[in-house]
Amino acid sequence: MVSPTETRKRLERRYKDAGDPFKLVIVRDMWLTGFDAPCLHTMYIDKPMRGHNLMQAIARVNRVFKDKPGGLVVDYIGIANELKQALADYTQAKGRGRPTINAEEALDVLVERMELLRGMLHGYDYAAFRTQAWALLPGAANHVLGLDDGKQRFADQVLAATKAFALCCTLDAALAYRDELAFLQAIKSAITKRATTDTKLSDEQKEHALRQIISRAVVSDQVIDIFAAAGLKRPDIGVLSEEFLQDVRHMKERNLAVELLERLLKGEIKSRFKTNVVQSAKFSELLQASLTRYRNRAIETAQVIEELIAMAKKFQQAAEHGDALGLNRDEVAFYDALANNESAVRELGDETLRKIAVELTQKLRNSVTVDWAVRDSVRAKLRVMVKTLLRRYKYPPDKQDEAVEIVLRQAETLTGAWASAGQPD
Repeated sequence: MVSPTETRKRLERRYKDAGDPFKLVIVRDMWLTGFDAPCLHTMYIDKPMRGHNLMQAIARVNRVFKDKPGGLVVDYIGIANELKQALADYTQAKGRGRPTINAEEALDVLVERMELLRGMLHGYDYAAFRTQAWALLPGAANHVLGLDDGKQRFADQVLAATKAFALCCTLDAALAYRDELAFLQAIKSAITKRATTDTKLSDEQKEHALRQIISRAVVSDQVIDIFAAAGLKRPDIGVLSEEFLQDVRHMKERNLAVELLERLLKGEIKSRFKTNVVQSAKFSELLQASLTRYRNRAIETAQVIEELIAMAKKFQQAAEHGDALGLNRDEVAFYDALANNESAVRELGDETLRKIAVELTQKLRNSVTVDWAVRDSVRAKLRVMVKTLLRRYKYPPDKQDEAVEIVLRQAETLTGAWASAGQPD
């Protein structure tokens, strides 16, 4: 038989879970003063309270949580005077300032933000969002991304509108904006979050997903798969096929195409070259340079799309050159560090650099300890070992110091991976 205490603990755990369907509880005393659940958002008060007890009760809902800016207190009996006195007694403000925000004022903020968001979408007709949300989403995202600093400005305004809505959602006037705000939140989610799904949804499933979002009014942590919305099957990370790149090249939403390529290429850099100092820096700089020129309107959308597609193909070539040299990923990282200057490649050639990379990997594998990066004595020994090896292979003297520093940075990057995996590749 389950005891009352165990039952209460089980209910407490459920009520603290924002995803649990358990949404409403009637409380007389205990949970009013000692219960902490940041996801709680509304308290209906019909019990006289004052002083410390009143402050603790309100604190049950007045917590910031995700997009929730504060709590909503629905007062049935009139506690304004008691609240003012409690604030004077128990806060540094001593009763000065405004303890609460009126729902009507939050509504004014909501209306203002919604008008600003509508202004940003001026020229794009999304009036049918209740029935054609998924079909309208790519075009809306493309429109926002075409504005100067559109992504950040739009995201900021949607966040402000969401917080205002949370404080006035009990008003009929606020509910009139609920579905439209949900669609705007879906746009924000699409342009600011990376989709984690690789599933290609049917049109019917897409529409159903967006209708669910609209019916719930607040998206919060919902991730929108913008690849699917644009009619593309999201590729596995590290596999940017020619077919996929051609699909992106011919998308009618050009600004959205740039956004998708940017996301994918950043993922490629992180996935393919996370332990390769030289290649990671090289491709990150190339990507940033293209995007900066595009956002400064120095090049047209079509041109930056071609540059990013060409970069995607270079990724593939760079990732495959280790196979041609017969090197594993760690050895390729050291090879790239050694080949980072033209004179070394010209004087020594690929075969010698390959031999140095293999030997370097083996020696560092046997010499590097988990805490080597913070131990000066170990770093000094490694530096001498690397210099000795480079001199033996007649690495260009004028480039030795630079090569040593890059190799040590490369070793530092790999150390974490080696330690967590137990052994290097």
